[in-house]
Order: sequence, then structure tokens, then C-alpha cells
Amino acid sequence: MTAKPFAVSFAVSLAAFMEILDTTITNVALTHIAGDLSASMEESTWILTSYLVTNAIILPVSGWCSERFGRKRYFIGCIVGFTIASFLCGIATSLPALLFFRSLQGIAGGGLQPSQQAIIKDSFPVEKLGSAFAVVGLVNVCAPVIGPALGGCITDALSWRWIFFINVPVGILAAVLVKKLVPSEGDTPVKLSLDYMGFSFLAVGIGALQVALDTAEQHDWFADAGITALFSISFISMTLTILWLLRQEHPIVNLRLFAIPRFTIACVMMFFTGMLVNVSVMLLPQLVQKYYGYDATTAGMILVPGGLVMLVLLPLTGKLLKKVKPGYLIVFGMFISAVGMWVSRGITLYSDSFYFAGMRILQILGTPFLFVSLLAVAFSRIPAAESNHASALISLMKNLGGSFGISLMTSYLTHHQQIEQAYLVSQLTPDHVGYVLGLNQYAGVMQQAHVPSLLSAGALTHGVLLQIYQALQMQAGILAFVDTFQLLAGLFLGLTVLAVLLSVKTHT
Repeated sequence: MTAKPFAVSFAVSLAAFMEILDTTITNVALTHIAGDLSASMEESTWILTSYLVTNAIILPVSGWCSERFGRKRYFIGCIVGFTIASFLCGIATSLPALLFFRSLQGIAGGGLQPSQQAIIKDSFPVEKLGSAFAVVGLVNVCAPVIGPALGGCITDALSWRWIFFINVPVGILAAVLVKKLVPSEGDTPVKLSLDYMGFSFLAVGIGALQVALDTAEQHDWFADAGITALFSISFISMTLTILWLLRQEHPIVNLRLFAIPRFTIACVMMFFTGMLVNVSVMLLPQLVQKYYGYDATTAGMILVPGGLVMLVLLPLTGKLLKKVKPGYLIVFGMFISAVGMWVSRGITLYSDSFYFAGMRILQILGTPFLFVSLLAVAFSRIPAAESNHASALISLMKNLGGSFGISLMTSYLTHHQQIEQAYLVSQLTPDHVGYVLGLNQYAGVMQQAHVPSLLSAGALTHGVLLQIYQALQMQAGILAFVDTFQLLAGLFLGLTVLAVLLSVKTHT
């Protein structure tokens, strides 16, 4: 094979990597942004939400945009728009301005992932698609992992504005490379009229869903009338979207692709793979920062060894697809993901960074087998003319999986912290040996640290109970994280069984 397909892959992946990176790189900088722009932490979370909402709305229609404007032209336009929006985010002087520019960034970025996948898929011959999808998987898996670590380093060393400014030179380079390397032959724009009704239904449905998922935990889900209304609006709008689009000759989103069993199966599995990647990226740094005293940079660095493992495994997975059926690799990936989540049972108060880094490697070990194999299954029955639409749908499923996963797991984590705390409190009784030993130990430490004559019995008792309660809260919090990892382990074990059944049924 000539080097041309890989050169094309590098060019388009550089742009997609930049966009996916921006979904996680801002997470660790929210505190700094809120302080600099005189905003509350709750207000600053809209920096994430504004991007995710507009990005999610554009994702499914990016296939139509590629046809309407020409895929290469549309892709370069998205890169330029994303780069300009990134610069404007960096110079924003108020929260409303930053939210507006982040929305523009999301609109421009929505077309990058699907276009990247479609261009790479069409650049490689059929027998080399494993290598092509390994490149796609590399971007989709490594970018979210690197984001928090890179964001922490940039924020600590420079300022939060540089997490946006860094996109400018990358965007310029990507646009130049795509202009030069991606062929234009056969990429003729098609005169298509915009389906305003279909787009309106879709935009309202996905937008309301994304806002609801991003804010549900803060407002106690369906206990809040606003969240209930958002989910209701989303359900009605998405139902109308489906009914409308299936009646159109040239729909803005080709839902008829879901009539292809392998594509539908791959999309469902990709939903959960997106959940795995995004939730695990969120949970582990949050755990070590909250209960082990890690700063943002150190917490992000724990994810790096897992990313390095990805660099090795993704090309290997691409080669394995030539010899092993993708269905078997999907089963293996699901099972290893379940095992990686299950080993969290070993977390203790004394776990160190080496343990967490090793746990992270196990958590992410199955992901390359999932991404590459699922893309191979998804595109195995897709005509070349539908590559753009198929890429848009599978990218949407991956992103929605991440949004659902983060929202649901955050709620589960909060709820189980209360459950674990209630259980531990129930053990604090005079007849419980551990409680009595803890009382005596803390009392001894406090008596050594203070002048006994100045420390009254009441103050000593109060101080001891306060120490025990703080230790209890910490233990309950860690156990809640373990519970959440165990839930994910059970989920992916169930998906392993489902993958076995589907693999046998579809002979993939």
C-alpha cells in the first residue's frame, strides 16, 4: 500500500482529534474560568453544556451537509470555523460571550468526527479497512484520555485561555493538510433543499435531551418540573423526527440505515462503548482529586499510561481483523472492560498512583477491540454513497452514550454515597469493636497533640467524633466510587453475553 491513505488519515484525524479533545480538556479548568469571569461553578458548567448541545445537534445532519456542500469543502469549513471559534473563546471577557463562542465551536466541530470517519473509510481498500478503523479508534479513544491531563498542565502552567488558543495552530495545519492531501474527485456538491421541518424536530429533540442529561443531577431528575418538561419535549420531538424523516425521499438524516441489522447492532454497542470511555475518564480523576489529594495535573497523568497502551493496541487490533472475526473481538473487548471495572474492588484508603494507573490500563484495555471491530461491523454493509450518513449516526450514538453515561453514573454515585454513609453510621455503636478502637485511637492522638489540662472532656469527645465522622465520609465516598465501577462491570458483563449471542446470530 502507498503512504497516501495514511497521509490522508493523519490530516483528517488531526482535526477530529482537536475537536474530541475539546470535549474533555475544559473539565479541569472550570474552577479557573469561573473565578476569572466572576461566575459561579454551576454557571461555569454551561461551558460544557453549550458545546455539547450544539455539537449533538449538528452531528446527525453532518452527512447531509457533506452531500450538500461537498465533503472536503464542508470538512475544511468546519476546521476553519472551529479554529476561529476557539480563538474567540480564548479572548472572551465574560461568561455570556464565552458560552456563545463555545456554541459556535460546537456547531463547527459537529461535522469533524463523521467526516473524518467517512474520508478514512473511503481512502482505504476493503482489505485494509482494519488499519483504517484503527486510526479512527486511535483518535476516539486517546483524545478524551489526553484531554484532562493536557488541560491541567496548560491551565497550571499558563492560563485557561491557552486550552483554546492551542487549537489555532493545530487548526491551521489541519486545514492546509486536508486541502493538499484529501482528493476532491467524485466529491461534487449535490443540490439538496434543506428540510426545515425535519431539522427543527431533530434540533429540538436532541438539544432538549442533551440539556436535560447535563443538568438532571443538579435538579434531582424527575423531581424537578423543568427536567421532566425537557425529557418530555425531547421524546415528543424525536418521535416526530422519526415519523417525518422516514417519509422523506432525501432525508436530512438517513434513518433507513437502521434497517441494516449489523449497522444497528454496531450503533447500540457503540453507545455503550462511548459510555465506557467517557465515564471512566470522568470517574477516576474525580476520585483521586476528591479523596486522595491529587491536583488536576497529577490526576490527569494517571490516565496517560492507559493512553500509551492504546497506541500499541489499536494498530494491533487493525491487523487482527484480517485474521479474527470482528464479533469475537467485540466479545473480548466487552469482557476485558468488565474485568477492568471489577478490579476496582481492591481500592483502599492507601491505594497509590501506581495502583490507579494499573487499574486505568485494565479499564481501557478492551476499548481498542471494541472501537475498531464495531466500526468494521457498522460499515460492512454500508454502500459508499451512504458513508457520510452512516458516520454521522454512529458518531451520534457514541456521543449520546457518553452523555447518558456521565449523567446516570453521576446520579448513581451521589445516591450510593448516601447509602454507604448510612450503612457506616449504623455500625457506630458501643458494642462494635472497630468503633470503640477508633474512639480510643483518636482520643490518644488528640491527647498527645494538646496540653491535657487545657482540653476538657467535652471538647475531647467532640473532637474525636468529628475525626471519626470525617473518616466515615471519606470511606463512604470511596465505597460509592467502587459501587459505581461495579455497576459498570455488571453492565459490560451483560453486554459480553449479548455480544456472544449476536456474534453467533449474525456470523460476524
